[in-house]
Amino acid sequence: MASKALLEALRRKAVRRGDFTLASGKRSDYYINMKEAYTDPEVLRIITREIARLLRDTKMDRIAGVAVGGVPLATALSLELGVPFLIVRKERKGYGTDVEVEGSLREGEEVVLVEDVTTTGGSVLAAAEALERKGGRCRRVVVVVDRLEGAREALGARGIELIPLTTGEELMRA
Repeated sequence: MASKALLEALRRKAVRRGDFTLASGKRSDYYINMKEAYTDPEVLRIITREIARLLRDTKMDRIAGVAVGGVPLATALSLELGVPFLIVRKERKGYGTDVEVEGSLREGEEVVLVEDVTTTGGSVLAAAEALERKGGRCRRVVVVVDRLEGAREALGARGIELIPLTTGEELMRA
């Protein structure tokens, strides 16, 4: 269950009603614009503290953020917890170093992946696979909002635990 402060901040800053197509291709009558929310330092502080509280006793060597939505979260958590972070690209650039994962990762290191919103889990699953290809072990994904449309099941099938701060259902309740 999310804190009252988090729910109020997200309702005020992130939730939009209307007709939207999500990254998963699904249609929805609401959209969660997390970038609008966490570009406000106070909202980012609330989110960071909530995630940090959940991860305090978790063994991790790195925090990884999925570009673009998870990167500010990974950065803020890195500063809060003193754990180095990684950036996972959605696709390779095709130039420069042409890497999927930016940052230092050694074979076998435990990585907690963070993302802003999940629907079907496709983006975070692809990011977890990229981390594994680079030698990391990703067993947990922390997301600010899980829309409850299959992400938990998709990740669970791969042995990855999804830990949401809140759900779309909880967020949309008046």
